Amino acid sequence: MRTLAIGDIHGSNAALVTLLTQVQPGPTDHVIFVGDYVDRGPSSCQVVETLLELRKSCSPVFLRGNHDVMMLEAREGSSKRNLWLSYGGIDTLDSYGTSYHRDWISVVPDAHWAFLEQSVKYFETESHIFVHACLDAELEMKQQPDWLLYWESFERVQPHKSGKTIICGHTPQGSGEIKNIGFAMCIDTKPAGGGWLTCLDVESGEFWQSNEKGSIRDGTL
Repeated sequence: MRTLAIGDIHGSNAALVTLLTQVQPGPTDHVIFVGDYVDRGPSSCQVVETLLELRKSCSPVFLRGNHDVMMLEAREGSSKRNLWLSYGGIDTLDSYGTSYHRDWISVVPDAHWAFLEQSVKYFETESHIFVHACLDAELEMKQQPDWLLYWESFERVQPHKSGKTIICGHTPQGSGEIKNIGFAMCIDTKPAGGGWLTCLDVESGEFWQSNEKGSIRDGTL
């Protein structure tokens, strides 16, 4: 059994499909996605379809990222919709074959809305904490504020009082490399910006990466 963490996807379905083919997650694996499935890349709709299909072969955990939050909140009115559009929501609407000038909410399938709504704030194992962005080192996980979990930079992360290793995304690593500071690792390696989509086996340190062009690489931390 492996515990696999997969970084921010951001509409990069070609990279996602290639990565899943590399890693071949199975029913005994824990697979944790750290959020940001939509926006910026060209294929947000297809990413959600791929992830829904993945549920047939394993039991993945889907964390919620700030872009997923913005898409959900965009349904509430024009100000939140415009904020989302400015962060890459236009690319997401394009992938659904619609725009904000139409009744875009109904164009997104109910199963896709349910996927986003059912995403979770964090996930813990005996040795690791998985969050999208950051956390408060002195608070229990159930007490963490949303703005930290979804929005705060990796540079603000501190060792959690539990002693568990923190795995997160959100802060894009332009180098394409996992940022490892010992007590925490950032696995957002910027797939929608010409970088890589990362999967990390958090126990062994083995990792796999793919990009939108179909290139692959792997290694060990």
